[in-house]
Amino acid sequence: MGDEIMIKTNNRRSNSPRSSQYLGIDVPLLLVTITLMIFGMLMMYSASWDFSWWIYDSPTKIFTRQLAWLGIGIVAAITAARMDYHHWRRLAVPAMVATIGGLLAVLVINESRHGATRTVFEGSFMPSEAAKLVTVIYLSVWLYSKRNQLSKVKFGLLPLALMIGLIGGLIMAQPDLSAAATIVFLGGMLFFLAGGDLRQIAMLLIVAVLFGWVVVQIHPTGSKRIADYLEGIRDPTQASYHVLRSFEAFIKGGFFGVGIGLADTKYTGLPVPPTDSIFAVIGEETGLVGTLGLLVLFGLFVWRGLIIARRAPDTFGALLAAGLSLWIVVEAFINMAVMIGLLPFAGNALPFMSAGGSNLVVTMTAVGILMNIARLSRDEESAELIYKNGRNEDAAYDLRRSKRGRRISRSRRTAGAR
Repeated sequence: MGDEIMIKTNNRRSNSPRSSQYLGIDVPLLLVTITLMIFGMLMMYSASWDFSWWIYDSPTKIFTRQLAWLGIGIVAAITAARMDYHHWRRLAVPAMVATIGGLLAVLVINESRHGATRTVFEGSFMPSEAAKLVTVIYLSVWLYSKRNQLSKVKFGLLPLALMIGLIGGLIMAQPDLSAAATIVFLGGMLFFLAGGDLRQIAMLLIVAVLFGWVVVQIHPTGSKRIADYLEGIRDPTQASYHVLRSFEAFIKGGFFGVGIGLADTKYTGLPVPPTDSIFAVIGEETGLVGTLGLLVLFGLFVWRGLIIARRAPDTFGALLAAGLSLWIVVEAFINMAVMIGLLPFAGNALPFMSAGGSNLVVTMTAVGILMNIARLSRDEESAELIYKNGRNEDAAYDLRRSKRGRRISRSRRTAGAR
């Protein structure tokens, strides 16, 4: 009888949340992120060394700079993973003010690169990339605080449109049409996830489409991209030069690719292979197998992000997790769809793959926030399960460790009191 009790006790302890979650992180998300980082750095070096030699007289300049940004991104991810995501509710407004200041600084400094004004500090920082992360955080905080009033136009749709319009307008003035469209998409998506009225969402979509159409007609770059896209849909051989060179790369890659580092389209005129065109380089060097593998990785990323959102301790955490994971994957989808002619050309980076420190750091910060939401939700589940099993001493220990020493009296309650 004593042995039977001992076996049951050991089984219960081995199946406890503490034994399966001793790392305090979401292991599937971590593995997917590490795989994307390693593969991204490998492909970025392959795509950049010739371009880097031509621009900087050094074949490793872009790669070493990206490696340094990756180190900063890892530090940012670890910091965000250790910081309780509820602190972002206090930091959302200062972060938004700083972002607006950065977007205004871009227009004032007027640092032109490749025909656009999007950077500060000699091209080392793009405020529009940070604006995407800050927009998700700010809207998650705002929608959570107004969740019971979203059905009213003056509390729901109107303030949302003003916020999105301000950020999107500043980004569009750079001009960066794709980033502005991403901001609008994030606002509508989060409004929907927060339980916004469907009629208001339809109104927002109609206004956004009409406004986007007007901007495209007025803006010369936008109108040309739309014209090239429509021409490419009618006849793929008449697509834009960028898309035609991408088609060439994918055709050369076939099923299994020509091998890492052996692509030649990046040498013969494929525009900016380390950034916008890196997916075409991946297609040529790894083939259909590699591109499908990349799609699977991003699919696993968003699946894990939505799992974290579903298990989040509160609505704010759910909105934040869903918004961050969907934002990263939508950015990836846009970049890949553009390269195969499914969408009009947009300058979206391919997360984890494209050269660019701003995008990499904000993406890694988003991963860190997702990790923190997952950890806190697991702490809640662990406390609940441990309490049900009657292990009060372990509940106090686990919660003290996760809550930085705060004592929780719930572990001493009886079942009837609870």
